Amino acid sequence: MDAAMKPPGLLQGKFIFKKLPNGNLDKTKVVCTLCNAELVYCRSSSSLKYHLNAKHPLANAEDAGPSTDVAQGKSRRQTTMFECNRGKPVSTALSAKLTNLLAQWIATSCRPISVVEDDGLELVLQAATGDPSYKLPARRTIMRRIHDQHAAEKAAKNEKMVEARCVALTGDHWTSVNNDNYLGVTVHLIDASWELHSFALGVMKTEERHFAEACARQFLDVANQWGIADKISTIGTDSAPNMVAAGRILPFEHLPCAAHVRRTYTTLSQQKHNLALPTNAEYEKLAKLEKLLEPCRSQMMILPILCDSKLPSPRTSTSGGEKINLEWLKVATALDPRFKDLKCLPRAEREPVWAKLSELVKREEPALQPLGEKNPEPPKKKTALLLMGSDSESDEETPEDNTVERYKVEPSASLDQCPLKWWSDHTAVYGKMAHIARKYLGTPATTVPCERLFSLAGHIVQKRRSSLSPENVNKLVCLSDWWKKEK
Repeated sequence: MDAAMKPPGLLQGKFIFKKLPNGNLDKTKVVCTLCNAELVYCRSSSSLKYHLNAKHPLANAEDAGPSTDVAQGKSRRQTTMFECNRGKPVSTALSAKLTNLLAQWIATSCRPISVVEDDGLELVLQAATGDPSYKLPARRTIMRRIHDQHAAEKAAKNEKMVEARCVALTGDHWTSVNNDNYLGVTVHLIDASWELHSFALGVMKTEERHFAEACARQFLDVANQWGIADKISTIGTDSAPNMVAAGRILPFEHLPCAAHVRRTYTTLSQQKHNLALPTNAEYEKLAKLEKLLEPCRSQMMILPILCDSKLPSPRTSTSGGEKINLEWLKVATALDPRFKDLKCLPRAEREPVWAKLSELVKREEPALQPLGEKNPEPPKKKTALLLMGSDSESDEETPEDNTVERYKVEPSASLDQCPLKWWSDHTAVYGKMAHIARKYLGTPATTVPCERLFSLAGHIVQKRRSSLSPENVNKLVCLSDWWKKEK
């Protein structure tokens, strides 16, 4: 081969022999021309190739390839991502991102904090990043990130409640595996764009006995911590005697959980009693009826149906006579445009619901009038009445006076239509009634959201993690609930 065609020595000039002070070359040491690293040379290029693969994979792939594969007539293969990143140290930005993702994964999936000490997880991340020197963050680092993430998410949730005019709470107590008592509270609201939000406010550890006064005070503490005590419309609990008594103490409307009350009748079939149960033929008819009533599975609709039946249990709770808040649920059903005809109620019970709704609209007028606004001019008589020559002042009415009547004659929405979307389209027409609808339709009829919180808490507070502080339990449960609902 011609001398001009010979490639430069030491891997195509990427290494040169070290030059001594006297000008001679030291054949036992070489210097990398890419990073000026000094290496020992023992007449073998293996260590030099290893240095290129570890520190300069791109330069090695571009220049070393043609001298081998191309020279031998082989097609040049594209370098894989793993080969490009192999040996490349993880940047500071990527390391911080991995730490945040680890903290989010631990909180969302209810993983133990000790998972960051798992050697297997570290090996997986080292292989994924291509950096064999990557080390998992310490426990304290992860906990600091969880605290920071909780503060950021809490601020975002607080903004939603600041904008809301009214909210509803549901709460219940839970006992962990190490016999610690916690109060779980969730909030429910409909924002200005008619989107329903339901998320956890916290899981607070309680030390005192669950007397009614203590339960009421605990709910108020949570409300004051979030600054929503003056916005709460209802508070939903189970029908335990202490919760029912606490509902009487609190200055909010109490809404006993419909699911707990209905469960009483369900268990009657498993007990010794003298009640007549349905026959097999009647069960078959009920199965067909259930299929027909599938669109009516809404919580706000099914409860009045049950309460209007002759069953003994749904009218009273398990605590000895505490009735369900039927008045609230009936108004909520009337404000649902799909069921506003109130066919679930006897005819004699429908008119009092509309009278109640009219009263609520009248009460809402002062609250919606801007501060400092002068009283409007006396309403004018209808044009039709003036043409007829009527001079009776009793015929005078404002647009607000007939709001409920106009809503009653409005065509009912289809069963598959979202009631919140309907109210969003009709807010300008029924302004004051729309605010009432936002309050009533945003109130759940059950305390199921709290039960979900306790399921999350049960995954977090386990036998191997029973020493978690109440503060960490609260933040982990809240983050898991918030992030899962955002998905």
